[in-house]
Amino acid sequence: MTRTLLILVCGAGPAADVGKLVALAHDDHWEVGVTATPGALPFLDAAALPPSVSLRSDFKPTSGSTPRGLPDPQALIIAPATYNTVNKLAAGIADNYALVSAAELIGRGVPTVVVPFVNSALAARTPFRRSVAALRDEGLYVLFGAHDRWEPHQPGTGSDRRSVFPWSTALEVASRQADVRQ
Repeated sequence: MTRTLLILVCGAGPAADVGKLVALAHDDHWEVGVTATPGALPFLDAAALPPSVSLRSDFKPTSGSTPRGLPDPQALIIAPATYNTVNKLAAGIADNYALVSAAELIGRGVPTVVVPFVNSALAARTPFRRSVAALRDEGLYVLFGAHDRWEPHQPGTGSDRRSVFPWSTALEVASRQADVRQ
């Protein structure tokens, strides 16, 4: 049985490397779709994604398929998740296609892993800390903090952290959660 993974990509440096997660997922026998926030589009090279990967960033009608153009996913990974996306998701704000898709899948109980990519100044803000707690309370796995060995970077050093972004850890967690749900 083929499993389907939806990756929601936000506008941060590691978004340019989403192909790493796609390759890892394909190696683990996942069918993959990528949904991009408007801010992620400048980071992505759609031509670098395998032809089998659908890339969506806006609402458009599709005939004979789900709104995402994929079979219903067994897991959702939101990575890199920006400060704005984490806060909007926790507040229930769905002002673009990517957030509407995420909100619906979360509401349907699809196992979701969120990997924030924020600096320490943003992570220190009360709204962000509350949002992370709210997402965890809702049952999402937020891969963030000392226990996950993924912490915020110092302001201005994000590009230094891009090469160590935890794509494989996100997929491992999503796989475990999807297996438990089945």
